[in-house]
Amino acid sequence: MLTLNRSETTSALDYNILNTSIQDTFAAIDRFEWQAIEELRVMRNNGYYSDAGYASFEDYCEKELTKHGGYRRVRDLLSAKKVVDTLPEELREKITKPSQTRPLLRLAKTPDKLHEAVAIAAKEKPFPTAADFAKAVQQVAPKVKRATKTENPNTQLCNSVTVSQESHPRYGEEGTIEADAPNRWQQIVTFPDGERLLINNTDLDAPSVPFPRERTYPAEYTEAIAAIEERHKQELERLSQELRIGLQTEATANAEAQVQEQIQSLQNLYKQQREQNVQLQRRLDEMESLRQLETENQQLRQRIQDLENAVEQRPSQQWGNTMTQQATKVLNKQVKQALEKTIDLRSLAAEPPKENAQECLRLMGIALKNLSEAMNNTKALEAAAIILGSEPTPQAIAYRAEQLEMLPQAVSDIRQVLARPGCSWQDYWNVAQEYEVIKHDYWAELTTQEADLITTLQNASSQPDTIGLGSIVAHADPYRTLYVERGEVVQDLGEELVVAWDCWKEQSKKTDRYFRDELRFWQPEKE
Repeated sequence: MLTLNRSETTSALDYNILNTSIQDTFAAIDRFEWQAIEELRVMRNNGYYSDAGYASFEDYCEKELTKHGGYRRVRDLLSAKKVVDTLPEELREKITKPSQTRPLLRLAKTPDKLHEAVAIAAKEKPFPTAADFAKAVQQVAPKVKRATKTENPNTQLCNSVTVSQESHPRYGEEGTIEADAPNRWQQIVTFPDGERLLINNTDLDAPSVPFPRERTYPAEYTEAIAAIEERHKQELERLSQELRIGLQTEATANAEAQVQEQIQSLQNLYKQQREQNVQLQRRLDEMESLRQLETENQQLRQRIQDLENAVEQRPSQQWGNTMTQQATKVLNKQVKQALEKTIDLRSLAAEPPKENAQECLRLMGIALKNLSEAMNNTKALEAAAIILGSEPTPQAIAYRAEQLEMLPQAVSDIRQVLARPGCSWQDYWNVAQEYEVIKHDYWAELTTQEADLITTLQNASSQPDTIGLGSIVAHADPYRTLYVERGEVVQDLGEELVVAWDCWKEQSKKTDRYFRDELRFWQPEKE
């Protein structure tokens, strides 16, 4: 048996933890005792004991609860509950355990006196004991001494005694000894309310009664009792230390698990934030490029507008010989720079593009657009809009041209994903949603077989999947670390599923139980 020196115990034990543990233990004992009373009341009032074949509640208590005191203790507990229910809410908390209500039982039929007695005891102490309640009851309803007839005043029987031990529930009450003592250190005392209790001689104040006040033991028994008490004391110290170590270990493990889970969640949040920052920076770069292009377009439009205004303000008959040779060179240079950005329609007529007819139309539209800008020709702009299928404005035509530039790449990516073995609707959709703005265009480029395959995949994906045995799942709560982990359903329990997680393979606990709505189908993270 493990023993500890006093100095080692004092240094090893933490007073605050041990004191809190002791108080919690006593509070749990009291709470469970009140819980047992409530369960006994439900058993008695609803007659559940008859389901086991018992004729009465008393019969049930004597058969099933013998080792816990039988019907007598159950009766005392139910009486204690009756006393507490009689009190108002502010006084109920003063009674912490059923044994304290025994001195208050005789006031149960007089609620006013009962309230007064509990209030008196509560004024003296915040949490009165049974002895405090007994004193308060004696003040509120003092007992009248009743004369008792004795057959033989010189004998021990029928002697009047008073309970002198303050911790005893019957403290201050008088009773009579009407039966022979069962042993030399206790007496059977009968109280005026008819209750008979076995009370130690040391708890009675009856100097005239000739019975021994203390129990004596032989010397060898005294030494054995002292040794047993010492062993019990050491055992209690050992159990207390083990309990403290166990509580500290459990608290430490729980704290570490919570910290680890919080760290994992923060890491996931940081990763998501970093990805969002990268995407936001990319968008900002694109917006900056668009802004610069818009500025250049505005400058060009302003320059064209200035030239148009200059022509309108000075008709051809007024120019005369003002166009010098140097001015002609400057104007020809600007026109040449504008035409360098256009596409030669004669080259398209001589050799069509190698890609497809759609690409040819796109190039023709772009060429007409550039031509309309260089020559300020509205008809060319309208023709470009008709070919490209957009509004007859430079901005709409430019936006449509950018869309059609993505068409070859879109068709290539979609055909590539459809050619994969075991292609699913999710695989197709992950690629197709990037080209959703030109869906009508790339759909016209696909073959009939490819279109039918996409339709089949979409119809198959519309049927809801149910998580069952063998499903690959992840946790549905995004704030749990298992949200990004992979697991497999290894057992179907009906309402619950048993999941084996890949990340738990090296741990002692490899599986756990979840409801279906707590899980989702696992999807691998995109790189």
